Amino acid sequence: QVQLVESGGGLVQPGGSLRLSCAASGSTLDDRAIGWFRQAPGKEREGVLCINNSGDSIAYGDSVKGRFTSSRDNTRSTVYLQMNSLKPEDTAVYYCATATWSYCTSWWGSGFGMDYWGKGTLVTVSS
Repeated sequence: QVQLVESGGGLVQPGGSLRLSCAASGSTLDDRAIGWFRQAPGKEREGVLCINNSGDSIAYGDSVKGRFTSSRDNTRSTVYLQMNSLKPEDTAVYYCATATWSYCTSWWGSGFGMDYWGKGTLVTVSS
């Protein structure tokens, strides 16, 4: 059983940056890709990005390309989401999830194949 805990959310001004962390316990992450997702009030869940198990390949959601990126420290079982040039429309609860594969599939953004999910951390972008 894998437990995931997201942290680092908060209030940030438009144009600012924030780094989220996803810490795992109960298992290591080095054989799994990790997906980041978000859900804004009244909207469907959206795939933000997916990072493969070794951290050398990232698949991005269209709305965050060029602004967000991810890294991971498998020795610490922690994955990071670096968010830059934040916009009000980035306001959402952000979740991390473990994939059942080591790589990011073409359908990662749907959430299919993600088996463990954190409870999320709220990011609010507002002046």
